Amino acid sequence: MELRNCPVCGKLFVYNHINLCPECLKKDEEDFDKVREFINNNPKATIEEVSEGTGVSARKILEYLKAGRLMLQSNNTNIVLKCEICEEPILTGRLCEKCSRKLRNNLIPDKKPMFVDKNMKGKLHLSKFSKDERRR
Repeated sequence: MELRNCPVCGKLFVYNHINLCPECLKKDEEDFDKVREFINNNPKATIEEVSEGTGVSARKILEYLKAGRLMLQSNNTNIVLKCEICEEPILTGRLCEKCSRKLRNNLIPDKKPMFVDKNMKGKLHLSKFSKDERRR
């Protein structure tokens, strides 16, 4: 059980993979619902209009979009979210699909075959790799 202070209100709470106390988490969920509903009802609204209409800060609205919690509709042309690498317009998250795929492919190492000694004839001899066997 890990105790933390809420970054919003400063109260002590039991951390459960979400860095907000239960009261602030409830408030955050209410704000999220307001923003989602407002954007769905007003697809042509700007960030400023969404912020004014919901009482939620523009910064928090962008956090929802970048975290992937909110997704813009394709007809929403007034809120422009851009890929952080190539700056192509995107509907949610931080990266476009192309940059995300490229990043994923670069992070996953190529599968290389296991080292096989010519003397092993296709069998793996653990004694060659064992620390106890090297000492003998």
